[in-house]
Amino acid sequence: MSERRIYADHAATTAVSDEVLQEILPYFQEHFGNPSSIYGRGRENERAIIDARKRVANVLGAQPNEIFFTAGGSESDNWAIKGVADKLSEKGKKHIITSAFEHHAVLHTCEFLEKHGFEITYLPVSPEGLIDPQQVEDAIREDTALVTIMYANNEIGTIQPIPEIGAICKKNGVLFHTDAVQAIGNVPVNVKAQNIDLLSLSGHKFHAPKGIGVLYVRRGIQLSNLIHGGGQESGKRAGTENVPGIIGIAKALELATADIPGKIAKLTPLRDKLIDGILKIDQTRLNGDRNRRLAGNVNVSIVGIEGESLLLLLDQYGIQASSGSACTSGSLDPSHVLLSLGLAHEVAHGSLRLSFGEEFTEEDADYILEVIPQIVDRLRSMSPMWESLTQSGKRLV
Repeated sequence: MSERRIYADHAATTAVSDEVLQEILPYFQEHFGNPSSIYGRGRENERAIIDARKRVANVLGAQPNEIFFTAGGSESDNWAIKGVADKLSEKGKKHIITSAFEHHAVLHTCEFLEKHGFEITYLPVSPEGLIDPQQVEDAIREDTALVTIMYANNEIGTIQPIPEIGAICKKNGVLFHTDAVQAIGNVPVNVKAQNIDLLSLSGHKFHAPKGIGVLYVRRGIQLSNLIHGGGQESGKRAGTENVPGIIGIAKALELATADIPGKIAKLTPLRDKLIDGILKIDQTRLNGDRNRRLAGNVNVSIVGIEGESLLLLLDQYGIQASSGSACTSGSLDPSHVLLSLGLAHEVAHGSLRLSFGEEFTEEDADYILEVIPQIVDRLRSMSPMWESLTQSGKRLV
C-alpha cells in the first residue's frame, strides 16, 4: 500500500474546509439554541439563519425569500420536481421534459411520476454528452409543466447550455429546473441572468458538511409542502433547522465562488494533461465533450479492464477515484450515463472518473499518469476479452 494519497473523487464528496469548520463549530455547543425558541439563544440562531439565507441568495443572484434549505441535492431535486408536478397537475399540465443521463435523483423521481399519470420525455444526448436547446423547444407541449436538465453531468462533466435552455422555457411559459450540484463553484451561476426558475445544490460537493443543501425557487412559483409539521422554511419544510449546516453552506458557497475563473485557469491544464496522457494507452476513449466540460473532470473508458478492478488497484497506489456516480457505486450495471452516449456495455464497464479540486497539483497528475498504464497492463494481462481482441485485431473504440 502506497503512503502517498491523492484524492481524485471530488464529484463524490469533499472535505469540510478549515474556514467552514471554524465558522460552524460554535453552533454545535455555544450557539445550540432552537431557532424557533423566543428566548435570546434561539433568536440568535434565527438571525444567523436569516443572514445565511441572504449570503446564499447573494451568490446565486436571488432574493433571500427564494432560498430554501434542504438535506442535500437529492432532496432538492425531489422537492422541485414533485412540488411543481403536484401544483401544475391541477391545471392539466402533466408532461415533464428531462434528459436520458440525469442524476438518479431526477430520473427516479420522474419514473415515480410516470406511475402516477405523468408523461415524461427523456431527451437523448449527443455522443459528446450534450443537449441541443432545439431538442427542448421541439419537445415542449401545451401540457408541459416542467423542464429539468442538469447543469453539469456528475459523471462525464459536460456543461449544458443552461441559459439558452432557460430562455426557451421562459419564451414558452414553461418552468425550468436545473440540478446544479456539480456546477456550483465550478462555473458561474446566476439564476436570474440564466433564466433558471428552480435550482438544486448540495453543500458537500464544495467543502460544506454533508446533509445540507439548497433549493432555489423563483418568487411566485408554488410548490407543495415537502414536510408537514411546523413553520420552518416558510412553512414548506417542517423540522428544526440544521443550523451548523446552514451556516456552513453559506460560508462554503462564498468561498467556492470567490474566484471561479482562477480555479478554471488552474485546473484546465491539469485536466487536459491527464486526458492526453491516458489517451496514449491503446483502445481508450474520452467520455464527454473535450472542451465543454468541468475543469476538474476526466472520464475515460479503457477497453479490456473492469472499472472496479482498476479502482481497487489505484487505491493500493494511494489514488482514490471513481468509475461513475457515488450514488450507484454498489451496482454491477454499467453507467446509464455512458450507455446514453452510445457506448457498448463492455466499454462502459471499463470507465474511470477522476475529479479534483484546487489542491490538485502537476505532481499529482504525473503520478497518476505513471501508475495507470502499469495497472492497465496488469489487468489486461489477465483479461480473456483483451486477449481475444488482441488476437482478432478488433477495436472497440
